[in-house]
Amino acid sequence: MFTGIVTDIGKIIELEKRGDLRARIQTDYDINTIAIGASIACDGICLTVIKTGSNWFDVEISAESVQKTHLKFNTWVIGAYLNLERALRVGDELGGHLVSGHVDGVVEIIDMKEEGDSTRFVFSAPQDLQKFIAPKGSVALNGTSLTVNEVSELNFGVNIIPHTKEVTTWGTSKIGDYLNLEIDTLARYVARLNETNATRGYSAG
Repeated sequence: MFTGIVTDIGKIIELEKRGDLRARIQTDYDINTIAIGASIACDGICLTVIKTGSNWFDVEISAESVQKTHLKFNTWVIGAYLNLERALRVGDELGGHLVSGHVDGVVEIIDMKEEGDSTRFVFSAPQDLQKFIAPKGSVALNGTSLTVNEVSELNFGVNIIPHTKEVTTWGTSKIGDYLNLEIDTLARYVARLNETNATRGYSAG
């Protein structure tokens, strides 16, 4: 599990396609504390470390994961920067919200505008995921825990404060970018409960 609080910005320094996609990611994490088999969220995708070096770690991304994430738009190239977060440990502070690292869909940035010191981002979202997105609810976008400010029929918006732009890849985001979306687990359970209750109510009638 993760919290959606980005703790490092990684950089892709090598890519290799051998059935699955293999990436080498440069990091400021203390490599001596990263075990083989450890989980690290890379742009919100939970990936397993398979090799480490002086200041990098390797991960493999299955073909299925590529197709279900923004990687299908060739977003991972050498030199690209990624939001990183190490897996939550017992006793760690839960600063964002619980995030699994399993991407539900891909959104596109369709508008950006400055609002004071913050930037308002507006996204288009897959229609089947709209029911899970609510004002003041939580979402994870490229591994960042964010609060939803507004929701319309097909779009939703969030505000990104200057600090978040400085310590994540949000500072270089632009209209047309694709991002990984993970729905809040609680929102999923509530929607499922509502569906179950609605079905029972219909059957009872």
